[in-house]
Amino acid sequence: MTQQLSFDLPVVPALGRDDFMIAPSNALAVSMIEATQSWTSHKLILCGPEGSGKTHLAHVWAGAQRGKIIDAHELEGHDIPTLANAPVVVENIPSIAHDRNAQTALFHLHNLMQSNRIPLLMTGTGTPNHWGMSLPDLQSRIDAAGTATLSPPDDTLLGAVIAKQFNDRQVMPRPDVIPYLVLRIDRSFAAARDVVAAMDTHSLSRHKPLTRALAAQVLDKIDE
Repeated sequence: MTQQLSFDLPVVPALGRDDFMIAPSNALAVSMIEATQSWTSHKLILCGPEGSGKTHLAHVWAGAQRGKIIDAHELEGHDIPTLANAPVVVENIPSIAHDRNAQTALFHLHNLMQSNRIPLLMTGTGTPNHWGMSLPDLQSRIDAAGTATLSPPDDTLLGAVIAKQFNDRQVMPRPDVIPYLVLRIDRSFAAARDVVAAMDTHSLSRHKPLTRALAAQVLDKIDE
């Protein structure tokens, strides 16, 4: 009998424009991202729940604008004047709420890009007015930016996100798995990501196919 081999393949997220699913919950945010020339003061905030597609849209936008993507924590010690010469995405802004040096670097980057009239996209979870920057001048500039919000998904979008998560992992579930998960997991992108990761791990470790029965076992374990 031929032994079936399983491989723990790397997860490669598909981050192209055609890979982003448009639905009523995110259509307005996508249209705002694409209308860069209409941004007030050449800046925009992209916010939404964890795993809602902020990084995906940031990559799409940066690719279209030939811009750079940098995590907020990496700004300290960066060559800010050079960075400010092209479109930039700064991700995970709330994570520097208590990092004064990173906030100062973002403040200078913001001002230089405003002066150069170059677009700046900033991302983070939660609403910007609750990001709580300890540098008041930075928070006031964040508050003055337009905001594009990614909302929790409806059933159609959640199913598409689950399918994409499986596809990114280069695995294919049985046809009844995704509808089953849509009805039973929390209505969030993070929940979709976590359950697919758990199913993939369970399937690999036990050499089992991605079936509805396996999904039920994983969900029971998550609920424990």
